[in-house]
Amino acid sequence: MPQEERKPTSPRDPDAPMTPLERRGMAAILLSVALATLDTAIANTALPAIAADLHTTPAASVWIINAYQLAMVATLLPFAALGGILGHRRVYLGGLVVFLIASAVCAFAWSLPSLVATRLLQGLGARAIMSVNAALISAIFPPHRLGRGVGLNALVVGIAFAVGPTVASIVLSLGTWSWLFAVNLPVGVVALFIAWPSLPQTKRGAHGFDRIAAALNVITFAALIFALGEAAQRAPASMVLGSLAVALVAGVLLLKREHGHPAPMLPVDLFRRPMFALSTATAICSFAAQGLAFVSLPFFFESVLGRSQVETGFLMTPWSALVALMAPIAGRLSDRHPPGLLGGVGLAILCAGMVSLALLPAQPHALEICIRMAICGAGFGFFQSPNLKAFMSSTPRERSGGASGMIATSRLIEQASGAALVALCFSIAGKHGSTLALSLGAAFAGAGSIASGMRLVKRDTAKTAAGGVSQDT
Repeated sequence: MPQEERKPTSPRDPDAPMTPLERRGMAAILLSVALATLDTAIANTALPAIAADLHTTPAASVWIINAYQLAMVATLLPFAALGGILGHRRVYLGGLVVFLIASAVCAFAWSLPSLVATRLLQGLGARAIMSVNAALISAIFPPHRLGRGVGLNALVVGIAFAVGPTVASIVLSLGTWSWLFAVNLPVGVVALFIAWPSLPQTKRGAHGFDRIAAALNVITFAALIFALGEAAQRAPASMVLGSLAVALVAGVLLLKREHGHPAPMLPVDLFRRPMFALSTATAICSFAAQGLAFVSLPFFFESVLGRSQVETGFLMTPWSALVALMAPIAGRLSDRHPPGLLGGVGLAILCAGMVSLALLPAQPHALEICIRMAICGAGFGFFQSPNLKAFMSSTPRERSGGASGMIATSRLIEQASGAALVALCFSIAGKHGSTLALSLGAAFAGAGSIASGMRLVKRDTAKTAAGGVSQDT
């Protein structure tokens, strides 16, 4: 299928309007990303209704969430590697088709096991989409406009998380929980219709797909996420330690198998690039801070501050809303200013916001809480887009799939780790565990700010070594 010319012959003004091709390609990507993100957010809200309708316990119904997340984390890097071999466009389109089929089957699920199985399939489709979306964005946008592209992506993710509970409540007020999955179909079909002729063909790698490495990768991350989930549920220590041992053994075997591979599925070779390593460290700290906050804040609002469930839902909104608002602004700024500076400032703001939440008075006004939540969201949103651009610009374009996979892997693992750390905080501090978790999250954000600032030093060192020419990529 013929493709329109994508690379300008000369640099364009970063403030110039998007081209028709950029708009069509980004529209398809953002629609799919919104669907995958919404299906994470809306299922949480619908769990009580689903559990009641399927005659299962609340504890067992949690597997509706866990199955989706488990599939996403375990298959992320194999899909990213497959994108480098088959082409990111093919993996994206295949993932979207699988996601749509699974959504249709979820809508007709008749029991908890059938719904959990189809949620696993849905998670596979969502992961195929999310594993290559950053790589596709970097193929659509030229380097000097990449910040705009990743900013739009972060904007949509933030909006989807913010409106997820509201969308679920509206759908449930009009019909049964099955419609939560059925509404994916018309939107997904539109995304597929737009994507088919618009997404770019990316360069394919010459190496083949290592099925054994893919299996080891799935075992490693599935066992790790399972162990973290069981730890958060305070499962027997033997189960948690056994799962961690399986993850460790499979991970070591994976590293040995891929030693010397030109494009390993778990791209540890990219950590030899200082900018990539520091961007990863920054991402790990930031997502750990967010994970600690998002798991502990509902307990903090309800158990410590005495707010109702409805009030808690509204009080959580400013964080996601400000992430969505700040992401495109920070994305544009990252086309002109160093991501290390922007990310460091953003995480410093997040650290201050989380400290202010932990130090709230016993009976705060709702406005006091919302202002502090807005500060946290603004800080995280100001960090997210520049860090994503730093990730993608610190690796060769032909390795963009591996970089894209590492971004999502670090996010999902640290969010899962946040839940386990919150459980640990509660076991240490009892009813004050949420306050301890917020303080720990602030510490992670502060560490991330320092790691982000170190990128400025590496950037200046690289310029000096090259005689004034940046070596960031």
